[in-house]
Amino acid sequence: MSWLQSIPLSLQTILLLVASNVFMTMAWYGHLKNLATVPWYLAALVSWGIALFEYLLQVPANRIGFQQAGFSVGQLKIMQEVITLCVFVPFAMLNLDEPFKLDYVWAGLCLVGAVYFIFRGG
Repeated sequence: MSWLQSIPLSLQTILLLVASNVFMTMAWYGHLKNLATVPWYLAALVSWGIALFEYLLQVPANRIGFQQAGFSVGQLKIMQEVITLCVFVPFAMLNLDEPFKLDYVWAGLCLVGAVYFIFRGG
């Protein structure tokens, strides 16, 4: 992890949030296709196991972002939502065979507005 320390703190935060979101998306939605035939409680246990890795990345990401990179809690949350959409849409299309919808574009545009408002100096 020493190479990570050479990366700017804001980029460390973003990269860790992206990686954590990949695990989160798998934990929350991967079981819909991959574990569809097993009882829900087994799928929940597998999802918990995957979510552990999500938390092992998300907690340091938010700590670095808040304590060292200077992001506010609101900025971290909006970043997470943008990352979530960016990870979820390809995941849904590639792994769950969901069609692309214009609603994803509209949601993304709403998030662009959210990014503007949360990061503007005011």
